[in-house]
Amino acid sequence: MNASIADSPPVSAALLTRQQVDGVLHLTLNRPLQFNALSEEMLAALRQALAEVAVDACVRVLVIGGAGKAFCAGHDLRQIQDNPRPDYYRWLFAECAKFMGQLRSIPQPVIARVHGVATAGGCQLVASCDLAVASTAARFATSGINIGLFCATPAVPLTRNVGQKQAFEMLFTGEFIDADAARQCGLVNRVVPPDRLDEEIGRLTSSILAKPANIVAAGKELFYRQREMGTDAAYQLAVQTMACNLMEPAAQEGINAFLNKRKPNWPNASS
Repeated sequence: MNASIADSPPVSAALLTRQQVDGVLHLTLNRPLQFNALSEEMLAALRQALAEVAVDACVRVLVIGGAGKAFCAGHDLRQIQDNPRPDYYRWLFAECAKFMGQLRSIPQPVIARVHGVATAGGCQLVASCDLAVASTAARFATSGINIGLFCATPAVPLTRNVGQKQAFEMLFTGEFIDADAARQCGLVNRVVPPDRLDEEIGRLTSSILAKPANIVAAGKELFYRQREMGTDAAYQLAVQTMACNLMEPAAQEGINAFLNKRKPNWPNASS
């Protein structure tokens, strides 16, 4: 396997680390002493990184993880306490919402690598990623209610991942759930022992890398657009998407390979 290392721009070097192996880019939140809290500087670094990833054809899959003991503990409460102004709070949470939206809008699948605690905005981050693989040591909570702060913004992706009653319980009790419970309710895809976390993520990324990049990108766009539509409009969009997809060289090659009982030789397509 050929490996290459891509360094973060200087502005975000202290906050994010980057490692790219073949088509998989690993972004690691790097504030371990603060449990990788989402400060305004961290959000800016993440937004910059995602803007770069979105136009980088060499990145096929993005994996987001955390350094130290925690995955992400949510917003930086000290920074919030130091800026007690409604306009600052609106700006900060809007920036976070934009970052979460970028995870959905970039063409590459995004996988959360959850090795430890994910609370409040950290749980929001897990829910906002396309996929999530968790260690058995991971725990999840929307714990703002415990300090008198309802997790309103984390509620948006949480309620789009898990059932209504599970989401309500998490939001209104602030209690932790373990990794197995997170898998059962749909917050994460897979749960493995800590020493197998990277191996399992490798299996998942390899499966995605084996598919045509442009078809994966088109599929991700369709997946999220149709979810916000009524059934009739969603089918209209899906019909158009499938018709266009069938005209792609990748689809023609895939069908031909299937009919002739051979492995497909995907064309090199970037769009």
